[in-house]
Amino acid sequence: MTHVSKAKPLPSTPSLTHPVDPDQARLDAATATFRMLSDPTRLHILWILADAEADVTALTEACGASRTAVSQHLAKLRFTGLVDTRRDGRRIIYRIRDGHLASLVREGLNHADHIVTGEPGHE
Repeated sequence: MTHVSKAKPLPSTPSLTHPVDPDQARLDAATATFRMLSDPTRLHILWILADAEADVTALTEACGASRTAVSQHLAKLRFTGLVDTRRDGRRIIYRIRDGHLASLVREGLNHADHIVTGEPGHE
C-alpha cells in the first residue's frame, strides 16, 4: 500500500533577497544543493516531497524508477540534509527539509515549463 500524506504543506512564498554577499561557505552549500537537484529522478522525488510526505513505495510509483534507484537517491538526499524521515510503524516516511528547498524545486520546474512551452518568463 502506498502512502502519500497531505498533512503538512510547506510554505511556497519567496524569501527576501539575501542581505549578505555570499561567502565561499554559502556558495559551496548552494552548489551542493544544486548538484543534488541536477539529477532528474532526485528532482522528481523532491518535487513530490515539496507537496506531500511519502514513503518509498509511493515515490517509486510516482517517479517510474526502480525501488532500488529511488532508495539510493533518497539515501543521497538524506546524507546531504535535503530530506528528513520519520517512522510510521514499519514504514519510513520522507519529507523535504524546508520551505526554501520546496520553493527552489517549484521555481526550477516553473522555469523549465516556460522553456518547454515557450511562454515568456516573469520579471
